[in-house]
Amino acid sequence: MGTLLYILLAILIFGVLIGVHELGHFVAARLCGVRVLEFSMGMGPALWKRETKSGTQLSLRALPIGGYCAMEGEEGDSPDPAAFSNAAPWKKFIILVAGASMNFLMGLLLVALCYTQIDAFSPPTVTRFMEGCPYEGADGIQVGDTFYRVNGERTYLASDVSLYMTRNRSGRMDLELIRDGKMVVLEDYPMTLREYTDEQTGEKVMRYGLYFENTESGLWAKVKYTWYCALDFVRMVRLGLTDLITGAVGVDQMTGVVGIVGMITQVGNEAPTVASALLNIFYLAAFIAVNLAVMNLLPLPALDGGRIFFLLVTLVAERIFRRRIDPKYEAYVNTAGMVLLMGLMIYVMYNDVARLIGR
Repeated sequence: MGTLLYILLAILIFGVLIGVHELGHFVAARLCGVRVLEFSMGMGPALWKRETKSGTQLSLRALPIGGYCAMEGEEGDSPDPAAFSNAAPWKKFIILVAGASMNFLMGLLLVALCYTQIDAFSPPTVTRFMEGCPYEGADGIQVGDTFYRVNGERTYLASDVSLYMTRNRSGRMDLELIRDGKMVVLEDYPMTLREYTDEQTGEKVMRYGLYFENTESGLWAKVKYTWYCALDFVRMVRLGLTDLITGAVGVDQMTGVVGIVGMITQVGNEAPTVASALLNIFYLAAFIAVNLAVMNLLPLPALDGGRIFFLLVTLVAERIFRRRIDPKYEAYVNTAGMVLLMGLMIYVMYNDVARLIGR
């Protein structure tokens, strides 16, 4: 596969992810008795249209870059009893959260698909130490210890251990280990990267000196590690947002659609075979799907999470003040949020293009 085909595949992936998101809203709305005016796969000029018996227009549009689910009364009050604005709060919540739920489910399925090609997995259990590792001992870490938490973060995969150790720059770790079925806690444990000799290459490498090996296999292991991987994807979003808020990374380091398309293309071109390229791309698509699910539920205007937050605020206000908040105020907030979000997307896209040109 050439670069152009990988770019087209990346665009198709984004289209499917957004289409699946809107399909979640559509199915939930229909199940909750809310009238859907139009459900469209794709954007732009319509290639095909069909109206269902319920009055919903199904559309297939020319540009595979998303889709939408337009509901009656979605943007304000409507006299239609089947309008979104007249639905019970719990129904509104289900409809709003359904899109992100579908993205998360798709991420799970993509990880499961990738893991069908993996025979064994590596749990966070120490199998041996590199030669000269000073952390082995009765008062430290022992072979067979399973890392449960590192610096307060739950560890599901062997890769989690090094990730959360590396994020700690103090050189003092808070470790929770499971040893012979009992919890062992090492607080403020001194642990830093040290120079070791790689057994396979003979090169000098910086490591913590712990070995984790593939020891779990079978159907149950694939199911378990699929779930663990999805949880790790969720946590990576949280860590990324934390780094952004604390200033550990700048806004100029954020990656948007253009950058992700570039990443997918690079992953595809660097793979030794087409099969491995597709496997790596699907894994990246799984991360993007879970990322979209989490980001969409953030309580920010113009996102489903913002609408859910406003729904909760409205319920509280009605209970306290016995008055209903005019929906126009939510529309004002969402419009302002959309403008800001579009501005951020344009800024990120500009940086993505600048990085691609500068290569």
